[in-house]
Amino acid sequence: MRKNKFNNVAGLTLIEIMLGVVISSIMMAAMYTTYNVVNNSYSQVVDRAKISRSGRDIVGMIMRDIRLAGFKYYYGVHKENEDKRENGDPYIPREDYLKYQGFAGSVYDSHDPLIIIQDERGNVKSTSTSLETDSPTSDEDTTTSKQKLDYEDFCCDKIHIVYGDFNEDHINEAHSPPDTINQPYKRYRITYYAMPRSNKNDLYYGVYKTKESWIQPVGATDGSWTTDTTNCPECFEGELIRDHLVDMEFIAFNQHGRIINPPPRPDSSSRKDLYNIRSVDVRLTFRSKKEFYRFDKLDTEGNIIPRLVKGLGDRTTAIEDKYLRDSVVVTIHTRNIGQ
Repeated sequence: MRKNKFNNVAGLTLIEIMLGVVISSIMMAAMYTTYNVVNNSYSQVVDRAKISRSGRDIVGMIMRDIRLAGFKYYYGVHKENEDKRENGDPYIPREDYLKYQGFAGSVYDSHDPLIIIQDERGNVKSTSTSLETDSPTSDEDTTTSKQKLDYEDFCCDKIHIVYGDFNEDHINEAHSPPDTINQPYKRYRITYYAMPRSNKNDLYYGVYKTKESWIQPVGATDGSWTTDTTNCPECFEGELIRDHLVDMEFIAFNQHGRIINPPPRPDSSSRKDLYNIRSVDVRLTFRSKKEFYRFDKLDTEGNIIPRLVKGLGDRTTAIEDKYLRDSVVVTIHTRNIGQ
C-alpha cells in the first residue's frame, strides 16, 4: 500500500528543471534587453528636450532685450510736476536728459542701441578703439576670453543692447528710498557673450550676461556705466546663463531685408548702418552634457563621418564626436530702432 502511494506522487526530473531554468533565463534576458532599449530611448528623448527647452528659454530672454533696443521713455507734461518745477522743488524732467554718445569711437563708449561683434569672446571693458577683453570670470574657465577651443572654431558672436527705462520713485523726495540717486530716467546696456569653460578634460563654452546702468543724476552733464549694485541693485556682471554652448550667432538685416555685412559698429566705417537694423536672426547651438550617440557614423571604408552643425552664414562646422547638438533659430524684429 505504501509503495503504491509513493508511485502516485508527481515530480520533476533534472532535465525538466534545467529546461525551466534555461527558458526563464531567456525570458529575463529578453525583458532586460527590452527595458534597456526603452530606457536608452527615453534618456535620449529627455536629453533632446532639455537642450531644446534651455535653448528656447535663453532665446526668449534675448528676444525681449533686442525688442527693447533703442527704447526711450518720455514723461511728458503733468501739472503737478510742472508746479514742482516752478516752485524749485525736485521734479521729473519732461524727457530723457541722459547724455547720448552715439557713433562713439569705441564699442564700450557707445550708447548705440544694438551692436553685434562677430567672432569674439569675453566682454569688452576698454574705452580705446583697440578691443581688449577681461580675464575669465569663473574659476572653471581655463583659457583667456579671446581664445578658442579649436583653431577651426567659429564661436561666438557677442551683442550689446542699449535701452531706456523710467522709475518715478528715483527722485529726491521724502518718500524715496534711502540713498536713492536723483535719476528717474534709466539707461541699461545688456551684453551677451561667450567664455571658454571646462570640466576636467571636457571643454565647452558658456553663455554669459552682463547688465550695466548709465549713472547720471539730474543736473549732471555726464555719467558713466556701472554694475555696482549700490547704485544699481538690478545690475550684474558676468552671470553664467547656460553651459555647453557650441555657437552663438547674430545676423543683422536692414529695412530692405538684406543682410548688413559686416555688422555695423561704432568704431568702423559700417557705423552708418547702426540705425538701419530692422531685424536680427539669432542662432544658439548647445550640446548634451554627456556623450549621446553610442557609435560613430562610418562610411563604407570605415572612416568616421563628421556630424554637421549648420550655421546661418558661413558658420557650418563638421565635428567628430558623440555629443548631441541642437540649434534654436529665431528672427527678432527691432521695434525701437530707425523710427
